Amino acid sequence: MVKVNLLNKFLTVSVIIREIQEKDNSILASIIRSCFKEFNAPQQGTVYSDPTTDQLYQYFQATHSICWVAEIDNQIVGCCGIYPTENLPTGHAELVKFYIHASARGKGIGKILMNQCLASAKKLGYSTIYLESLPHFSTAVNMYIKHGFTVLNNPLGNSGHTSCNIWMIKNI
Repeated sequence: MVKVNLLNKFLTVSVIIREIQEKDNSILASIIRSCFKEFNAPQQGTVYSDPTTDQLYQYFQATHSICWVAEIDNQIVGCCGIYPTENLPTGHAELVKFYIHASARGKGIGKILMNQCLASAKKLGYSTIYLESLPHFSTAVNMYIKHGFTVLNNPLGNSGHTSCNIWMIKNI
């Protein structure tokens, strides 16, 4: 568990970053699906309709995977994970399930979660991080670019998220 104090003009916000627990499943699924609705993103062929979205704790029991959850005032506000997606090249893992509740965006929580995941990926022995996204999530895509991800012309691996049409990669 990591505790981070985020400062803005008016107040300090304490954020807890911890590993996923089984009790987190329903709230995280709700946060993920609310992001798709908020940004009018496709629901089919994405994590929205992926059955693993309702069982994230179980999903992240896979070897060499981890999911970090962000909390503010004992309320879950987002998550981000590293997962060894099927058919990725050797040394690659996917940055997955990276969603922040609307009330918690713009505070630096996404950056903290992503950095925690990249550090975890390195610790798990990965050398390259892959991700998939959609144009609907342009703010996130811009964050990835600022953090050294580059755009690919084709997807890698077999995530099953056939509606995603932005694919990115970063060496760590």
